[in-house]
Amino acid sequence: MPFEKLAEMILPREVIGGHGAIEKTGEVFNKLTSSKSGIIVTGQTTVKLAGERVKDLLKSSGIETSIVITGQATEENVEKVKEQTRKVDARVIIGIGGGSKIDIAKKSAFDLGLDFISIPTSASHDGVASPRATISKNGLSYSVEATMPAAIIADTEIIVTAPFRFLASGAADVLSNLPALRDWNLGHRLKGEKVSSSAYAISEFAAREIINNASQIKPHIEESVWLVIKQIVFSGIAMSVAGSSRPASGSEHMFAHAVNTIKKGNGLHGELCGIGSIIAMYLHGADWVMIKNTLQTIGAPTTLDQVSLTEEDAIQALMMAHKTRPDRYTILGESGLSESAAREALHLTGVA
Repeated sequence: MPFEKLAEMILPREVIGGHGAIEKTGEVFNKLTSSKSGIIVTGQTTVKLAGERVKDLLKSSGIETSIVITGQATEENVEKVKEQTRKVDARVIIGIGGGSKIDIAKKSAFDLGLDFISIPTSASHDGVASPRATISKNGLSYSVEATMPAAIIADTEIIVTAPFRFLASGAADVLSNLPALRDWNLGHRLKGEKVSSSAYAISEFAAREIINNASQIKPHIEESVWLVIKQIVFSGIAMSVAGSSRPASGSEHMFAHAVNTIKKGNGLHGELCGIGSIIAMYLHGADWVMIKNTLQTIGAPTTLDQVSLTEEDAIQALMMAHKTRPDRYTILGESGLSESAAREALHLTGVA
């Protein structure tokens, strides 16, 4: 009997975290490649926060870089970065930011076959350490394959200065692994989908660490930042091991994507995934109260009004959520929730 073809699994070669970690950027770059050229992808705010500093650090290590200031994670901005990368013949792309800049950088690196270094300035979701990117096209957001970071440099001295809301959102995103894993199991039982036991275990471990240490996740404390960042990295590794985002993205993420599609509210991605997790765990008949209590302990939203959503907004999102990833079977089923089921889930969990 022939062996099944193995999926490619790429993991970060360097994960540097802690106070002043950014100082090791030149050392990390030189470990990854013999090239002496790179591109820094960042934004108007983060270029001052870390981008210019990284450029200086790399220059002192003999590495020349160009800075590309960009905006939202759109196809157009990805093309802009790719064009500039080709122009200077850079061999490494460095993403510096909280989400969209890193998504642009990792998707550009994927398309060009280059190494990617992730330098987060906040930790609002698990994208800083995953092989997926959320890119907008024609006003709609899509989760697409991207390059797994060859290195992650998480300087807690920088990240701790970001609003605490971002860190709580990142913790909520990792916590949402639990309903995602239940959805993965459901896909296995009902559709014969393969489940990686290793990826499953890593993803569950990350979520449980958030639960077990929720009371330690507090504002203005670097140790809290590192606690969350570590679990974000584990979530990224779980996705790489699985060869998909399955271990960290299920019906709760579909809800978040649906909210973004209808362009309602002001919730961060991780915040919406946290609220979606309460609903998803309820639908699974699982311990949604534990999820809600953990989110409250962390300081992440658990109700619609906290993210400026109305009950009707949430019902609309829940009813269409299954369409955001029709290839992925979850507790939402193939036809989605009915209006009455969505309303009942919102009320019984106290989300509405």
